[in-house]
Amino acid sequence: MSLTSRFRSGFENRVAIDLELNGVGFGYETQKVKYLKPPQDSTYTPDFILDSGVIVECKGVLKLEDRKKHLWIKEQHPTLDIRFCFQRAKNTIRKGSKTTYGEWANKHGFKWCEKRIPKSWGI
Repeated sequence: MSLTSRFRSGFENRVAIDLELNGVGFGYETQKVKYLKPPQDSTYTPDFILDSGVIVECKGVLKLEDRKKHLWIKEQHPTLDIRFCFQRAKNTIRKGSKTTYGEWANKHGFKWCEKRIPKSWGI
């Protein structure tokens, strides 16, 4: 008996098989429980701070955690001029998404470049 395709891991699959063999009824991932993440003190260390005051964050991969972090920083420190230098701005933010790194940055009001920091940024 194999239920692997229904479960996220082999361990969950083995537990489900054991439950079924013992006649225990169950649901799998049938509920969602909302919760708020408690605030926590965090710090951000910028990749580069140009003499002009511009902060440049270099990203080869723009993970969800990074996107969230930069939105929180922008909200909490609106006077910081944080810009992105993407290795490849046409990469999508996740598999199956149509949103590229550059589009995400535009949507959230971040200036960005690709591969090289433009001289107009103060270099």
